[in-house]
Amino acid sequence: MNEPTVLQAHHIHKSFHDPVTIPVLKDISFSIKKGEFVSITGKSGCGKSTLLYILSTMDTDYEGDLFIQGENMRDRNEKQLAQVRNEKIGFVFQFHYLLNEFTVLENVMLPGLKLGHLPEAEVKRHAEDRLTTLGIDSLAEKKPKQLSGGEKQRVAIARALINNPSIIMCDEPTGNLDKKNGQIVFDTFKKLADENKQTLLVVTHDPEFAQNTHRIIEMEDGRIIKQ
Repeated sequence: MNEPTVLQAHHIHKSFHDPVTIPVLKDISFSIKKGEFVSITGKSGCGKSTLLYILSTMDTDYEGDLFIQGENMRDRNEKQLAQVRNEKIGFVFQFHYLLNEFTVLENVMLPGLKLGHLPEAEVKRHAEDRLTTLGIDSLAEKKPKQLSGGEKQRVAIARALINNPSIIMCDEPTGNLDKKNGQIVFDTFKKLADENKQTLLVVTHDPEFAQNTHRIIEMEDGRIIKQ
């Protein structure tokens, strides 16, 4: 079955101007289909994280076009882009950014409450479902400081899933974890892609992690050299 395209980058160029103009991304084009688990790799400074910021609509200072579910992000204002981020993109970072004053369940609920599409009771039920899917429902009433690094990252993944995003974007999600916890997080992503048809785009330094994803986009000096 031919899956729909979730994200498409079309001839994206990006330069920094400080004080001279330095090109950082050069003619980046690729697309990602629903259910694909894609990693972006390359040496430090090759432009991976800069690209992720553009793809996540957080950086709008670029040339070229970015389509999310067929809609061009180029024509959107900041308020519309914020709405796209809340509705269509889930984020997982190297640091989990969980709020210690809230329980795990409350942390997972936050983006759902912020989006405001569903009543609180419904958001809570969705959050409990996500925790169950990731096998961490027993942590629901704990505070983040009571969790291991791997558990915190799985809670961050549950939070990223709460609004049923079209795509989850991750920046070095296992960069802060030991091998065992890194493997648990990888297995979680793999299960989401294979069983739930969740689309994932992951920037990673870890060659073993990348090797086991569906596809690797390799970058060098601001260009894609292999995809």
